[in-house]
Amino acid sequence: QVQLVESGGALVQPGGSLRLSCVASGFTFRNYVMRWHRQAPGKERELVATITSSGSLTNYADSVKGRFTISRDNAKNTVHLLMSSLKPEDTAVYYCASTTSLGNHWGQGTQVTVSA
Repeated sequence: QVQLVESGGALVQPGGSLRLSCVASGFTFRNYVMRWHRQAPGKERELVATITSSGSLTNYADSVKGRFTISRDNAKNTVHLLMSSLKPEDTAVYYCASTTSLGNHWGQGTQVTVSA
C-alpha cells in the first residue's frame, strides 16, 4: 500500500522560512519522480516543484523560483521542500505526490499559513 505522509506545516510570518517533509512507503521511492503541489482556498491545486528520481534535476513554478528548494534523500524515502522568503500568497495546503506503476498517489496535505 502506497503511503505519502507530509509534515512540517505551520503558521509563519512573512519573510520566514519553513521546511516540509514527506515520507514515502509502499513503492520503490528511488525510482520515481516526486512532486510538491499546493492548493489555496478557492483555487485549483497547482504544481510547485518536481525532482527527478536521482535528485539531479529539479523544476519550479515561476511563483516560487528562487525561494523554494526541493530535495530528496533516497536512503530515507523522504522528499523535502525548503521554503524561504515566504509570502502571504504562499498560504495553502501543501501535498506530496508521485505517479508510479501503481497509479497516482497523494499525501493528506500539510497546512502552511503565512501571516503576521
